[in-house]
Amino acid sequence: MIKVSVLYPNGPGTKFDTEYYKNLHLPMIAESLGDALISMELNIGVAGRAPTEQAPFVAIVHLLFESLATFQASFGPYAEKFAADVPNYTNVEGQVQISEIVSL
Repeated sequence: MIKVSVLYPNGPGTKFDTEYYKNLHLPMIAESLGDALISMELNIGVAGRAPTEQAPFVAIVHLLFESLATFQASFGPYAEKFAADVPNYTNVEGQVQISEIVSL
């Protein structure tokens, strides 16, 4: 199983419309990917290491897929559509990490 994480860096001038992302962008992704998407989780940054530090990421979304091949096959046809929607919710570029999930 793999996890695709998209991390949106926080910083001066960062704009991120959480309501748009949660209510429009992510449902569009879920509908487009269909059964290939096992689950999705949205994390909204609230603080950093110290209580007065801002979170290093304004938002992080995690998407679970059975395999890298499943992710690539399901996401590829919609990549341009998803990218075209980014300016509707943020002015920063998300960082993507694809990870293998290892049970301990």
